[in-house]
Amino acid sequence: MDARLSNLREIPLPEPVSYMPQTMGWYVLLALALLAGVLLVIRWRRNARRNRYRTEALQMLEEIERRDRMSELPALVKRVALGFAPREKIAGLSGIPWLRFLDSTLGGDSFTAGPGRLLLAISYAPPETAERKMTPEERLALLDLVRHWIRRHRAGI
Repeated sequence: MDARLSNLREIPLPEPVSYMPQTMGWYVLLALALLAGVLLVIRWRRNARRNRYRTEALQMLEEIERRDRMSELPALVKRVALGFAPREKIAGLSGIPWLRFLDSTLGGDSFTAGPGRLLLAISYAPPETAERKMTPEERLALLDLVRHWIRRHRAGI
């Protein structure tokens, strides 16, 4: 055997690099990231709880549409409004002031000058009469408007 080969030794490998942060700044950054995550979850849950009435209202709207019971629509809209606005301000509203309130929470004039005006006809007429006078296009437009209002209204009070 050659003397040169017998003197060969293995090269020592360096210690593996640790995944643990070496400075305090990384610990601070990790703590801030965890705090931000917790705050986001809290905010998400609060918003979900605060908007639960919208989800329930949309389910009721689907039921009204499925059963073709348009006469129940004004009561649903009033219940939704009572879910976010003070009872003293909402309970007494009817007619054009009620439609103006709905427009103020959505923006525009879809209730006073658009398909939303049909809510008044449905509110004050016997259920069979009001529902028979509406065309399928008017029904669809009113249902779409109420669905849009439930999803997008803001407390404009």
